[in-house]
Amino acid sequence: MQRIGLLGGSFNPAHGGHRAISLFAAKALALDEVWWLVSPGNPLKPKRGMAPLPARLARARQLASRAPIRASAIEAQLGTRYTIDTLKALKHRYPRRRFIWLMGGDNLAQFAQWRDWRGIARQMPIAVIARPDYIERAHGSTAMSWLRRFVRPVSQGADWTDWRLPALVLLRFRPDPRSATLLRQADPLWHREYEHARVRDPLTRRMIV
Repeated sequence: MQRIGLLGGSFNPAHGGHRAISLFAAKALALDEVWWLVSPGNPLKPKRGMAPLPARLARARQLASRAPIRASAIEAQLGTRYTIDTLKALKHRYPRRRFIWLMGGDNLAQFAQWRDWRGIARQMPIAVIARPDYIERAHGSTAMSWLRRFVRPVSQGADWTDWRLPALVLLRFRPDPRSATLLRQADPLWHREYEHARVRDPLTRRMIV
């Protein structure tokens, strides 16, 4: 059984911070790979300013090179829009892999807005990569008030495949100032470099155009 961490997001654009937290989580959780799920469209984010999917995937694949990271737009093929549906589909499609959901502290702070967020916690373990500027909001959030009873110690992080669900581990990561928002502000047309990209998805082997 391969041990896979799933990091979802718009990746608009992918940047070194995504790579850094993925490699950190891979080491802390003894993962074989991290899969970046480049979303066709995030229901909680506006469509305006969202770069085309092929450009976002091309950039993500570039950032993931020479690392145990696969950037995929598999949700486009699965036809799933919400995380809960994506996780169910991936578990069905890849029964010989064990998955853990990775997310930042900023996502934990608004996790209760996600569709069937408790169902997500019952589908697979969750590892939260803490961001210092979101710690207070995350720990005081609606979701955390329910999840708190299921928190596992970091020292057991490598044993996540044996955990009874729901289960949550909080990983502390050194502050990383990089963000997609700042990159878009600095270069709103970053995706022009990839506007003619034809990218083969590493999971589905289909071209994303």
